[in-house]
Amino acid sequence: MTGLMWFGTHDYQSIARTRHACEQEDHLNSYTWTEYDARQGGSQIVKDGMNNVILTTEFLKIPGGQHGGSWAARIRGEPMNQALPSRISTIFYMGLEGLGGLDMESEEAENGLEGPVTFSGSSPELDEFTIRIVDGPDNEAVTVGPHSSVFADRIGKSHFAGLRASPGRIWQAKELLVQSLLKHAQDAALPYKDQSNGMPDPSFVLQLPDEVYSSSNLFALQKSFDGPFQFDVFFESASAKQKLSTATLDEGLPALKASYEQRFDKVFPVPVSYPTTNFDSLRAFSKAITSNLVGGVGYFYGPSIVDRSFAFEWDQEDGDFEDSDDNEEKGARLTEPQELLTATPSRSFFPRGFYWDEGFHLLHIGEWDNDLSLEILKDWINLIDEDGWVAREQILGEEARNRVPPEFQTQVPSFANPPTLTMAVTAFISRLKASSPEITDRDLGMDLGMGAQVPISETHLAPGSRYLQSPELALEYLRSIYKPLKRHYDWFRRTQRGQIKQYSRRARSRTEAYRWRGRSQQHVLTSGMDDYPRGPPHVGELHLDLISWMGFFTRTMKEIAEYVGEADDALAFEEIERAIIDNIDDLHWSEENQMYCDADVDDEDESYHVCHKGYLSIFPFMLGLLPADSPHLGAILDMVRDPKQLWSPYGLRSLSVSHPEFGQGENYWKGPIWIQMNYLALRALYKTYGAQEGPYQQRSKEIYTELRRSVIDNVFKEYERTGYVWEQYDAVTGEGRRSHPFTGWTSLITLILSEKY
Repeated sequence: MTGLMWFGTHDYQSIARTRHACEQEDHLNSYTWTEYDARQGGSQIVKDGMNNVILTTEFLKIPGGQHGGSWAARIRGEPMNQALPSRISTIFYMGLEGLGGLDMESEEAENGLEGPVTFSGSSPELDEFTIRIVDGPDNEAVTVGPHSSVFADRIGKSHFAGLRASPGRIWQAKELLVQSLLKHAQDAALPYKDQSNGMPDPSFVLQLPDEVYSSSNLFALQKSFDGPFQFDVFFESASAKQKLSTATLDEGLPALKASYEQRFDKVFPVPVSYPTTNFDSLRAFSKAITSNLVGGVGYFYGPSIVDRSFAFEWDQEDGDFEDSDDNEEKGARLTEPQELLTATPSRSFFPRGFYWDEGFHLLHIGEWDNDLSLEILKDWINLIDEDGWVAREQILGEEARNRVPPEFQTQVPSFANPPTLTMAVTAFISRLKASSPEITDRDLGMDLGMGAQVPISETHLAPGSRYLQSPELALEYLRSIYKPLKRHYDWFRRTQRGQIKQYSRRARSRTEAYRWRGRSQQHVLTSGMDDYPRGPPHVGELHLDLISWMGFFTRTMKEIAEYVGEADDALAFEEIERAIIDNIDDLHWSEENQMYCDADVDDEDESYHVCHKGYLSIFPFMLGLLPADSPHLGAILDMVRDPKQLWSPYGLRSLSVSHPEFGQGENYWKGPIWIQMNYLALRALYKTYGAQEGPYQQRSKEIYTELRRSVIDNVFKEYERTGYVWEQYDAVTGEGRRSHPFTGWTSLITLILSEKY
């Protein structure tokens, strides 16, 4: 593992604000990947006003050899305000755990090092490698300040430390290195504590100790600068047999940026007809949020915490858990270690995998890098257990748990989340058919399994398109995930079922009704819409959003089954889908309120509708389950377009502005605008209701055009104003709210802008 830390040396207090991970409390002006390609490299700009520095980190991947290739990175700094001092100390560190080791090849010196510094290492996965750190040509150090003559032998040099980190603790590099630095600083400053002529300049004292412990597995190199600076880091894999130099970066970085720009314009074009006075900035914004989504992909490994015995009282009354093992241990337990490659919703606040976020992430990533999206999806599929369950939050390992409040760490195997992963599968199938238009459904489902050769279109020979270039490989992938997906689908139908006959409800299907398990009195976290108004918890309640998700899940499973040749399954899914759509009308439509609603049970054991106008009310519309000629579509469009209900100049509100709970309580889903929900509404308008003939086709087109512009313009405006995209947007002012940067599903703006639904 390698990493970068920095702090200002203008005062002694700045060491307490050392920048390392993405933390909202750092109050950085902004940080963003301007380009990021998981296969080639990227460029990131960090604006740190407190320390008056614009920090740019750039890196290139250089393929070669048998152990993953080499890479090169460049770290540059310049003042944000040229009229003010910019004094920055950087610490670049490297650590290795498990088999293998690290050493510093450059000869140790008690007052620091001059010139390039070299480290060497090896591990079973990487084999032998070296890391070289090389200064740029024009770096300047702080040379003038109190007691500068005393520290003359150390000024302008690189300082180092070699430490022993306990097994599994390399991720705590910041704490270990800051402690080492502070210990040296205390010793260096001690002679001046009682002197009348003051303390030495902080840059002379806040330094690593220039010591290496035996058997060190964590090394760091510190450089301190006055004004603009630059240094390069080269990781050279021995098996690649290639020497890297500054020329590698001088030539490679401009080439990377040029190729990224060209490819981005092809994959995610900003329509020249889009009404904007700032086309170039809008394009740069779309490029940045795409780069941040891919740049936010992380690898997690370790055990998670699961409680197989937990259930709320209203989840235990109807025999939901008769399949559970009566002898299993009660309480929370650590699982066996698991691994996950995942796009995190927010590097600063939610640096872990979230089930229902990931389906939206993969829509965007899949358009850019199809194969990377399939790699991430496969990791999620591998998490589905034998019962068909996958935890809605993936908190794997101690480092991940360190960023999660204790009350949210434990996962429960009866709790679900909106099943969005199948969106990524059907999006892949759509790309596959588009890249190879000669492929028929019969080819996908039948003939390719016997080795048929299908011509491949030349239009999609882009990086990350291996599965699009090979229908045989694509079919093999789809077949490999079909069984666990079906097991997951069956788990939903088994564990989240709702009750119909017990409360004399009338419905065409006696089986298709659903409710979220794991809700509390005030929250339905499992729904993803945590504090959205619901009825009181009851074993007989039915949730509109969940039956809608199950209709969507069933439809996508039918499509997958057709493509992998599971004809009987496809027919069964089609029958279930029809039953679900019928029951959405039978169980959830309120003629009195002219809207779809949850259902609950009163004290007389009578079923009644719980109607709260908001995202919940339009779920059958957002997921495209209503036919274009549905008699209920007009009322839904009225609600959507009504400024007194969901419509705002910034997007659709999560709760009607006329609702008594609008903006109340924690106000998470009681009004704020969420981009993924607006994306679903726009997709439904674009692909279904504005595309298919029906009485509301023209109106759907008009609403689509207005809504698309409102959403894009507001997110872009707030990005320009604040430097970030946000988790949600204020329902009254449109201002960004809560965690930031939130380049998880908020990055769907790129798909909305380029109309990739």
